Amino acid sequence: MLVIAGLGNPGKTYENTRHNVGFMAIDELSKEWNIELNKTKFNGLYGIGFVSGKKVLLVKPLTYMNLSGECLRPLLDYYDADHEDLKVIYDDLDLPTGKIRLRTKGSAGGHNGIKSLIQHLGTPEFDRVRIGIGRPVNGMKVVDYVLGAFTKDEAPHINDAVSKTVKACEASLTKPFLEVMNEFNANV
Repeated sequence: MLVIAGLGNPGKTYENTRHNVGFMAIDELSKEWNIELNKTKFNGLYGIGFVSGKKVLLVKPLTYMNLSGECLRPLLDYYDADHEDLKVIYDDLDLPTGKIRLRTKGSAGGHNGIKSLIQHLGTPEFDRVRIGIGRPVNGMKVVDYVLGAFTKDEAPHINDAVSKTVKACEASLTKPFLEVMNEFNANV
């Protein structure tokens, strides 16, 4: 089973904020693959379906970003999946707005959601799709920036990044992630 998790924060307050771009990608995958997010377990909202002959679980942890591992570890255990079956989609301040970058492992890089995952999984080795949200300007605090909405100028770039993320996830169903990574990172 392939588990694709989008990181974000639950609730209307956080919808369409930079920190919730992982949730946006899961919502788009849900529509594209016709997998309804209609199950809850371990403080996560998820759905299961078949895509390209593979069983896929799409999940949005409802633990808030900084505790994402508290949802994903027990969910992986429950479905007898391992970190090799996991792909995580999340925002990245170090990439320009709308750029995506795929990785097979790495540090948390200051991202508390990834820090929680590494802590709960016991390894930094899981596939990632990072979606760039850029950095704050004019002295804006990082927390205010990531919890802020995308501007009109940013929105088309984010929509494009979410579309590319969907394509990368689709490609990973039939190709090794390393091959998908090389293909999509070359086009960034």
